[in-house]
Amino acid sequence: MTFKPQIISLIFVLCIGLVSCKSAKTVADDGTLNTNLSAKQIIKNNVKSDSKFKTLSAKLKIESHEGKKSQSVSVSLRMEKDKTIWMSKLGIVKALITPTRVAFYNKLDGTYFDGDFSYLSELLGTELDFNKVQALLLGEPVFKPNTKEYQASVFEKSYMLAPIKQDDLFELFLLFNPTHFKMDSQQITQSKTKRHLEINYLAYQEVEKEILPERIKIIALENDDQLKIDLEYKGVTLNQDLRFPFKIPSGYNKIEL
Repeated sequence: MTFKPQIISLIFVLCIGLVSCKSAKTVADDGTLNTNLSAKQIIKNNVKSDSKFKTLSAKLKIESHEGKKSQSVSVSLRMEKDKTIWMSKLGIVKALITPTRVAFYNKLDGTYFDGDFSYLSELLGTELDFNKVQALLLGEPVFKPNTKEYQASVFEKSYMLAPIKQDDLFELFLLFNPTHFKMDSQQITQSKTKRHLEINYLAYQEVEKEILPERIKIIALENDDQLKIDLEYKGVTLNQDLRFPFKIPSGYNKIEL
């Protein structure tokens, strides 16, 4: 599994001066597990926990580790829920995701990518769209469970939902926090292609009565290769008037993936 810089940038997009704001409060995990809780009850509580903000602004620290290579960047993140995800590193590298578009450009090397979700879907081996990327960033299930096809159990300190019959292409496990019913972990395994994607939510924060991720760890495995990405949200503000400036400069070379 060889990750070129452009592919790293796209994975960042997946995972993926602020105005003054109220300080965020880290949410303590003090929930008590009820072993009798049904899949229907878990799903109902999870739906209630869905984010309801209109816009979000934050600093996002991104660290990646692949083999002996490591890199760390801090970017500005802006979101308009269900419409736009925008990231910028000092205006030098910018990324824009909408329900129909995935694009970014890099002023350092004069390159850009402008397409849709088809390449990212091929890269991960499963269909990807805007809602799944947004869910990943907000601590919500990337694959929405339903009461008829999922069964409930308890795994360590989390409620776990898994399909009653796992898909032939990949196995899926969803772990929910018993305090606020956001995600503790999302795990997808593709045995035939020896791929494993694990998204762990290490901490949450409360901002204006919204429960949002504070730290996320993403682990991607393929054969013997491993990529780790750590995300940390800082200075989160909600429901401010935001702009999403994005224009690919003329003369840049398109990246062919």
